[in-house]
Amino acid sequence: LRKNAFTFINTVLFAIGIVLVLMGQMGDAVVTAGLVVLNVIVGVYQEGRAKRKLDQIALLTRPKATVIRDGEEKSVDPGEIVLEDVLVARPGDQIVVDGDVIGDGRMEADESLLTGESERILKQAGDPVYSGTYCVVGSAFYQAQKVGADSVVNQLTAGARAFRQVKTPLQRDIDFVIRILVILVTQLGILLGLSFFIEGVPVVEWVRVAAVIVAMVPQGLFFMSTVAYSMGAVRVAGKGALIQEANAVESTSHVNLLCLDKTGTLTTNRIELQEMIPLSGVPGAGEAELKRLLGSYAASTTGGNQTTSAILEACGGQASLLKDEVPFSSERKWSALAFDDPDLPGGAYVLGAPEVLRPSLKADAGLDAQVDEWARQGLRVLLFANHPDGLAPQAGQDPPPLPAGLNPLGLLSFRDELRPEAQATLRHFSELGIEPKLISGDNPQTVTALAHQVGLAGDVQAVSGLDLEAMDGAQLAALAGETTVFGRITPQQKEMLVDIFRDQGYYVAMIGDGVNDVLSLKKAQVGIAMQSGSQATRGIADIVLLGDSFAALPIAFREGQRIVRGMEDVVRLLLTRTFYVLLLIVATQLVGVPFPITPKHNSILALLTVGIPILAIAAWARPGAPPKSVVRSTSHFVFPAAFVVGAASLAVYLFYLGTGSDLNTARSALTTFTVLCGLVLIPFVEPPTKAWVGGDELSGDW
Repeated sequence: LRKNAFTFINTVLFAIGIVLVLMGQMGDAVVTAGLVVLNVIVGVYQEGRAKRKLDQIALLTRPKATVIRDGEEKSVDPGEIVLEDVLVARPGDQIVVDGDVIGDGRMEADESLLTGESERILKQAGDPVYSGTYCVVGSAFYQAQKVGADSVVNQLTAGARAFRQVKTPLQRDIDFVIRILVILVTQLGILLGLSFFIEGVPVVEWVRVAAVIVAMVPQGLFFMSTVAYSMGAVRVAGKGALIQEANAVESTSHVNLLCLDKTGTLTTNRIELQEMIPLSGVPGAGEAELKRLLGSYAASTTGGNQTTSAILEACGGQASLLKDEVPFSSERKWSALAFDDPDLPGGAYVLGAPEVLRPSLKADAGLDAQVDEWARQGLRVLLFANHPDGLAPQAGQDPPPLPAGLNPLGLLSFRDELRPEAQATLRHFSELGIEPKLISGDNPQTVTALAHQVGLAGDVQAVSGLDLEAMDGAQLAALAGETTVFGRITPQQKEMLVDIFRDQGYYVAMIGDGVNDVLSLKKAQVGIAMQSGSQATRGIADIVLLGDSFAALPIAFREGQRIVRGMEDVVRLLLTRTFYVLLLIVATQLVGVPFPITPKHNSILALLTVGIPILAIAAWARPGAPPKSVVRSTSHFVFPAAFVVGAASLAVYLFYLGTGSDLNTARSALTTFTVLCGLVLIPFVEPPTKAWVGGDELSGDW
């Protein structure tokens, strides 16, 4: 209500309306303020209607908290947490209240949303945790010490999203137009005021003219952009995408490069263990012993993930006591643990990417051929290894580094399940002129194989993040532009790549689901998260894909194009009307005839020529390639149209004055003629046939 009702222009018009009432000009006052009230009512209704629908859908993505009550884990709404509750934090979980870590768990927390620092903070028993932060690696229990208004959870949305409130190209264009018109109208008002002062014009006429002059600023641009965003958000929500930032619908229309993570985006979050090969380091009975060790490893890991779940499903296993553990992280590409169980061999067990573990192996195990073969088939490959001495922490390093001299125990391959809609969706992106970039933590060959499976044709160039580390900025920028697949990429490298793409002039959208995607989602102009993704990614994303289907994205992109094209037509009508009224006022003052428009006439003109038509134009707009600048694309229409209408209307006004008609008749004739001209402009803005094509493209929409 505040945003719609108490704009600067509205406030001035309300004040003028009050002055007109005090001067007894009730008719002019009612019409002047009435149109403003009508705009406010429609705007508030549209926004409120959209907000209610979106709030209903947003409940699906509201973060949940896992609480220990009566010895069992329960998923509850954050509003149900009370003091002294014990909560569980796992990778990707949002910390929803302030508290202290308790028990033996360890986790690394991302506190960047509060501190601005991207470094992860180790949290163990006694350390404080804060609402609005996220568990990135590991798992721990924490006890609620501050809840409700006492914690920062109520500021989470603003804290997490403030940096994303960036104006879109359309919003910047509208701001520019409004600024220019405010300057023009202010100068005109000053000149007319001086003229009226010299001529001794009555104060009532001053106020009437002021109402007309102020109303020339097309406040409808702000109003219509709000309505268009709200309508677009509701439409897209019905197709499976929740818009969390209103202007994100428009932003999608400008996207020309889309960065996708593989896991959870092109593929589902379901994987299965395809094959395992025992290696020389496996003691005892080969594959059976390897299965036993892997099952125990997967069952004992505190921060479980899809990989350990797949291992557990294939191998079985019981959880064992642990001496030490290094949870998996996207930067390290490995995890490790040491058992405290006499039935299991001692030492440290490590599970990670073969390329990362290879430098630490005791000897070359001849893995390359098998790793390459599986990668070419689109399989994920992991290496399982052992070190007899366990995890040896070094001064100043937490967690401990990867131990040297690892014994390779087994090579594992996993198959990702491709999303059924992936191929068709990527084809739609191609039709929209959007270039895809696959950025993943997996082996580049694996990602390349999947890229071919989902229909990326031609010679798909791939590069590894391990190679990127050795490049300087210029080399990296050149390679990034040519490469489609990026594998073994860390979260920091993802963020860096998005920065490079933006510097190269791309309008970047990033899709992610894991906590390792948060940095790059923040950097992209449009951040998109999966509904089943981590709370961290959903919290900072502009768009959340309901049901995890990114098939909704082409629809959202088309909706963004439709909004921009609709607003382009709205700008044409509003600016044309503003400039022909401006020309009329200036011309009549130069000729020396009475001021041509009253507030009542101006309100009728605005309502019939732009008020009602622009609502219809926004509703019936068609998708299409958006212009780089709405101001530039509309100027070749606005100025000729405004000049023609202004000149013709001036001729009608002077004709009636010249034939002896009274001033009211001349003004009524002028208003009638100008309304007709304004209505005739509409088919020129959306040409139904070639005969109407003048300053716009053929619409064909009657």
